Amino acid sequence: MSDRDAYTALMCSLPSSERLFIAKKPPLSRLRLDRRLKALAPEDAAVLARLEHVLSWNAYAMDVTEAAVVKRAKDTLAHIPQPTLRRIVLERMDLRTAMAALRLRRDGKTPPPGPFGVGRWERHIPAHWSETAFGLSRAMPWLPEAQRLLEADEPLALERHILETSYRLLKRHATRHLFDFEAVAIYVLSWSIFDRWAQSVPAAAAHRFDTLAAQAMAKRGEIRFQGEHA
Repeated sequence: MSDRDAYTALMCSLPSSERLFIAKKPPLSRLRLDRRLKALAPEDAAVLARLEHVLSWNAYAMDVTEAAVVKRAKDTLAHIPQPTLRRIVLERMDLRTAMAALRLRRDGKTPPPGPFGVGRWERHIPAHWSETAFGLSRAMPWLPEAQRLLEADEPLALERHILETSYRLLKRHATRHLFDFEAVAIYVLSWSIFDRWAQSVPAAAAHRFDTLAAQAMAKRGEIRFQGEHA
C-alpha cells in the first residue's frame, strides 16, 4: 500500500473533530489515536512528533519560559519541509507573541526597544504598543476579544477563545489537505486542542494564565528574538 493510500485509509478511520468544545471527551482516546498513527511513514512520524512538541499545549511544563518556547519553534521550523505545516507553526507563534505582549502591556510594562517574540509582528507590536490590539484588529480579528477578556480577568473564557482561534486557523488549512500527511497532522493538532479544552476547569485556567503572565514579565529581554518568516 502506498503512503497516499495508507493516509487515505487512516483519515477515513478517524472520527470527525467537528464536535470540538461540545463533547466532554475527545472523539477518541490518545491511546487509540497513537495506535492508528502507526500507519505513518517514519519520516512523517518524526515531523509530527516535532509539531506536537512545539504546538500541543500539554507538551509544555508550567514553568516553561517564552525564550524556550521560541527556541523550540525555531528548531522545529528547521526540520519541517511541508510549507503548510511551517505556516501553522508560524501562525501559532504569532498568537503567542501577541498574547505575551498583551500581558506585558496590561501590567504596565513599556514596549521593548527591539523586535518582540517571533513571527510577522515582532517589529510591528513594539511600534504600535499603545494602540488597541496593537493595530492588528484586521490582521488578527480575534485579538480585540482576547484583549477584552484578559483585561476583564476572565481566564477560562480567554483560554476557550484562544483554543477556538487556534482551531479555526487549523481548519482553514484542513480544507486544502484531505487525505495526505498534512491532513493527519492537522487532525492530531486539532485533537490536542479538543483534549486541552476537555481538561480545562476555571481554577486551572486561572493558574495557567497567572503563570504565563509572570513568565512574560520576568527577564523580559529573554523573549526578544529575531523571528523567521516563511
